[in-house]
Amino acid sequence: MAELTMVKALNLALHEMMREDPNVLVMGEDVGQDEGVFRVTEGLLRDFGRDRVFDTPLAEAAIVGTAVGLCFRGFRPCCEMQFDGFSYQAFHHVEGHMRRFRNRTRGRFTCPMVIRMPYGGGIRAIEHHSEAPEATYAHLAGLKVVLCSGPRNARALLRSALKSPDPVIFFEPKALYRAFREEVPDQPEELPIGKGVVARAGSDVTIISYGASLRTALEAAEELADDHNVDAEVLDLLSVAPLDSELIQASVRKTGRAVVVHEAPRHCGVGGEIVARIVEESLLYLEAPIKRVTGYDTIIPFFANERNYVPDTAKIVNATMETVRF
Repeated sequence: MAELTMVKALNLALHEMMREDPNVLVMGEDVGQDEGVFRVTEGLLRDFGRDRVFDTPLAEAAIVGTAVGLCFRGFRPCCEMQFDGFSYQAFHHVEGHMRRFRNRTRGRFTCPMVIRMPYGGGIRAIEHHSEAPEATYAHLAGLKVVLCSGPRNARALLRSALKSPDPVIFFEPKALYRAFREEVPDQPEELPIGKGVVARAGSDVTIISYGASLRTALEAAEELADDHNVDAEVLDLLSVAPLDSELIQASVRKTGRAVVVHEAPRHCGVGGEIVARIVEESLLYLEAPIKRVTGYDTIIPFFANERNYVPDTAKIVNATMETVRF
């Protein structure tokens, strides 16, 4: 069992799926000869050739529009948006076509494609390179929206996404690409899309997170245990469409308290949907108001100032202690 970074685990999934399914294609800006801006597509052009791995013009609308057409010729395209902030150039294809074909054809056709997007802050990048737009895509019926949080689940979820009969938006937290290594099994494994996991068991409070914020939530849970004797359960949702409401309700009903963490802006964020579902289904189990720890309702600032924007362990610990002490 090798220890891999997230970049290497994603690369492994792409290699595996391209070997297993000759209809899987990889396309995007600089994914071939330059092997991707983050090197996720390293070696694919060498191993599978230009008929299956091809560089595109700097035209996101053309990338996604072409991929939609390829789906109806029997292919399974995997598109890369260099950064999620560029994906809006293709939004009309995602909203108007990609997500609608199952409904439009009453199930006769689907659109089995994946759009991979590096997302989130933490790398001191410039404008359009650090957004977290998962709520925008989660709002569109017909899309699955996945957010990996570590090397092992990144590999397993990307495999599942590339096998899905329906389109998947696959968010990759760029701050975690090379942040740590994790054991990844030699044998291929997959995770069901729409099912979260308990990343850390606990009994006093539930911290709900996903993607880039998951690792910070786990660090906060350890600090809560060591410094405050608070046993926090941490949930990793892994996808926000579908959302694993059963997992959330079961944990909150056990602990009676909840904190939701994500780095996207608070207003109309995924956290608001999570809070609404808890109130609708588990209100009488709550012993304190639910707290949200999120990014601010501003454009993410540049460079060092992003540290004040992205949720950190101190913000999570403080919000959790307010909940516990209520």
